[in-house]
Amino acid sequence: MEAALQNGRIVSADGAANLAITDPVAFIRANTRLRPVPLVPNIVLHTADEAVPLWSKTEEELGEAGLPPPFWAFAWAGGQALARFVIDHPGHVAEKTIIDFATGSGLVAIAAMKAGASSVFAYDIDAFARTAIALNAAENGVTINARGDDLLGGSSFPPAQTILAGDIFYERDTAERAFAFLSAQAVRGATVLIGDPGRSYLPKDKLRKLAEYRVPVTRDLEDAEIKNTAVWTLA
Repeated sequence: MEAALQNGRIVSADGAANLAITDPVAFIRANTRLRPVPLVPNIVLHTADEAVPLWSKTEEELGEAGLPPPFWAFAWAGGQALARFVIDHPGHVAEKTIIDFATGSGLVAIAAMKAGASSVFAYDIDAFARTAIALNAAENGVTINARGDDLLGGSSFPPAQTILAGDIFYERDTAERAFAFLSAQAVRGATVLIGDPGRSYLPKDKLRKLAEYRVPVTRDLEDAEIKNTAVWTLA
């Protein structure tokens, strides 16, 4: 794994300690439950029952306020749809090098490996996410290369034939930068697949819909228990 635990700290590929906590693995296990993903039940993830309590507890444990939400602790609608699509249409990933952008729990990365990818590089700047990815990958019997490089900040990355991105168009600035990054990869010849339940900043006019799913989600995260969620590629 590119991100690892060393002496109770999560350490990134460049050797820098991102996060100090007594035992991140134990923290994740204690605050989540291992359960199947609703739309992809052959994949199991460590997921939380509610977002706010875990968010608060993370800040309390780290003694730091204003941390980002624990995106890694849930199976989001876009990720579920994209994982289902990849498993049902393995030709997009089989025997290919894959990048899962802003991977969160690692759900889509795991789906890609189960669908026959030769290797998957799962990127997330949240160190807790990279620990969760390692745990989830092990529970599903696959190997994921978890990395903390900021792809939107210009970090280098290995050549990939397919780029996967779930639930990234929720905030204007991030959405614009992410779409520019994904467009650049498409120009270079990569297949880009996006899972999204119709977030505010999804550029639908620049995308082509490939499939649509009714995805079970928690009301703690969304405004409905079922989200109509699509998988898109660049038009």
